[in-house]
Amino acid sequence: MSGNAPEVWISAAEGDLIRADAIVVLRLDRTGRLTVQLRDEAKVSVSLLEGASGDARPPADFHRRLVRMIAEVADSGSAQLISARRVDGGWRWISEPL
Repeated sequence: MSGNAPEVWISAAEGDLIRADAIVVLRLDRTGRLTVQLRDEAKVSVSLLEGASGDARPPADFHRRLVRMIAEVADSGSAQLISARRVDGGWRWISEPL
């Protein structure tokens, strides 16, 4: 997010906040653990969502849904926070203004 574009932040599993524009790689493994690699020389990885088993696991395209959500809220005109939530037995990305 550069220039006049609003900042988009993502809530990590440990409660940290990650700027969306710092993410260069998203990984969703078979257990449902979603990690991101940050744009820096140390190649730091951060968990956005811990793995789960059975029905508690997020859908296979959950990382793609995050990319879609980032693009949508970036056009909102204000700083936004995105977080993963389990709603009615399914996983969703939720955004809220900061």
